[in-house]
Amino acid sequence: MKTNCNNDRETFELQKIASKKIVKLKSFYIHALIYIAGLIVFVLKQYYGVPLNFFPFKYLNYVVMVIWTSVFLFSAIDLFVSFKIFGEEWEERKLKSLLERKQKTQKWE
Repeated sequence: MKTNCNNDRETFELQKIASKKIVKLKSFYIHALIYIAGLIVFVLKQYYGVPLNFFPFKYLNYVVMVIWTSVFLFSAIDLFVSFKIFGEEWEERKLKSLLERKQKTQKWE
């Protein structure tokens, strides 16, 4: 009698990986929306002279925007380039090799 234990385990691992990707994408899109709002406020303050001199916008200057832009770009590159380099085929091969290694170490009596 053959069980579907290995197949169920693989699908569970793949679902776990997919849920991690979805969480990363969601956090990136939230960061993108906040970044766009901050960029709009920065442009309004610096180039149109809108008086935004209260607490959070008071410290929004070129240095903060350069750091924020670089962090945003690095997170975008990390998220999207890692999908290209370490694609689904790589993940499946790595997952299968890990599962095979665990099965080899288990000793059934």
